[in-house]
Amino acid sequence: MNKFLLYINKYSQKLSAGVVYAILSAIAMNFFFEPGNIYASGINGLAQIIHTISKRWSMLNIPVSGSIWLMNFPLFFLAWRRISKKFTIFTVITVTLSVFFIRIMPETKLTGDPIINAVFGGVINGVGIGYVLRNGLSSGGLDIVSLSIQKKTGSNVGVISMSFNAVIVTLAGFLFDWKYALYTILTIFVSGKITDAVFIRQKKMQVMIITKTPHKVASCIQEKLRRGATIVHSAEGAYTHSAQAIVFTVVTAAEIPDLKKVMRFADDGAFVSIQENVKIIGNFYEEDF
Repeated sequence: MNKFLLYINKYSQKLSAGVVYAILSAIAMNFFFEPGNIYASGINGLAQIIHTISKRWSMLNIPVSGSIWLMNFPLFFLAWRRISKKFTIFTVITVTLSVFFIRIMPETKLTGDPIINAVFGGVINGVGIGYVLRNGLSSGGLDIVSLSIQKKTGSNVGVISMSFNAVIVTLAGFLFDWKYALYTILTIFVSGKITDAVFIRQKKMQVMIITKTPHKVASCIQEKLRRGATIVHSAEGAYTHSAQAIVFTVVTAAEIPDLKKVMRFADDGAFVSIQENVKIIGNFYEEDF
């Protein structure tokens, strides 16, 4: 029964994250990007370009929401094969919710300043993408491609996405006006940085622990965090000259609160030093989405 309740709580949290992203993406799109003629990153930006072309140069008026869902459809198959089936199912739900909110939320012009639209739209969009990734979901589009590459290379999701978005910038400048390309670069940059800041699960942290109980510390790290550890014996405290040992491990930024709990149990008096954003070469376990 308890296990069932844990599953219910976990999936409810994921669905809630999907709803939060859907609302934030709709706000960014309908309050900042569309009214300010700013193009979003990835699939959403391409959908905006298709909408603009269809509205200006043809009798059709292809909605942004419809284009987003149709272009995500083949990427769902990529997620199914390369990431996981559960991840794909929740991604379909998240994308569908996003499309729904973009469709029903009225387009509202808050300001005519393109820089404000680019920055605030990028921040809101980046928070939404980072939050949904942090909860083991995806906003679809380039996130699926980025996560597939990240599982192979370990590169930051935001950085990978920015490389793909050069096409969006070029199209925005070539088809409409190069000032739109410049504003699009700004919003893509802001969105990518905010995504990386919120999606802390991808950040690796090297931990050095100076302790008198190294085997207990290493055992707790392995059991509670599922992380490997290396013990270096024969260390000596410079002030007390007492025998110490050093335990090295690598965790993600999201696991730091759990590491603190482990250390309170294993050795509350240990000295712990954490180095941010280390580069890992070799095996590093990452929980499947």
